[in-house]
Amino acid sequence: MSADTLRSVIRAEGEELIKLSEKVHLDELVKLSDMISSCRGNVFFTGCGTSAVAARKAIHTLQVIGVRAFFLEPSDAVHGGLGAVHKGDIVIFLSKGGVTQELLSFIPNLQKKQTTIVSVGEAAHSPISEAADLFLEVQIDREPDTYNMLATASTLATMSVFDAIAINIMQENHYSREQFLINHPSGDVGARLAAGHA
Repeated sequence: MSADTLRSVIRAEGEELIKLSEKVHLDELVKLSDMISSCRGNVFFTGCGTSAVAARKAIHTLQVIGVRAFFLEPSDAVHGGLGAVHKGDIVIFLSKGGVTQELLSFIPNLQKKQTTIVSVGEAAHSPISEAADLFLEVQIDREPDTYNMLATASTLATMSVFDAIAINIMQENHYSREQFLINHPSGDVGARLAAGHA
């Protein structure tokens, strides 16, 4: 195992995030941030494979700052899980290519429920994106592996976008240290908050 390889992967991923910061469509990013911040219902994320991992990371970060965010498991959704979703909720689909059949299968049901559908991925003209009320393009130049296939830099890019949204919501809502401590009382973060340290 080469130290140069390890270093180059970390560098490549960092460079992709820098490029994303320069080319992401800020209008759509601001719009999605405002939608999540002002949602009076719940915000659901859904995705398969590595996209599901990115979704769960985004959910946790948003929950810490008080957003009612939850994961909608695709396989459960079509077996009754859609009952948790109601008019006015936001459902965010994370799908790089936008053609995942497990996700496409319940989009008509969400439309009947009059939810707001958001697509986050690379393909603006994919079936999922074309069915969405808002599409946010999150695209990288390439994954750092030899075959440009392993969802690594693209996963970090998606998580970074929602990190940005969460911090923007914190600032816009003047999220206080006291609120932070109520939601995150344990661990090193809780201890530092309780002690008044940044």
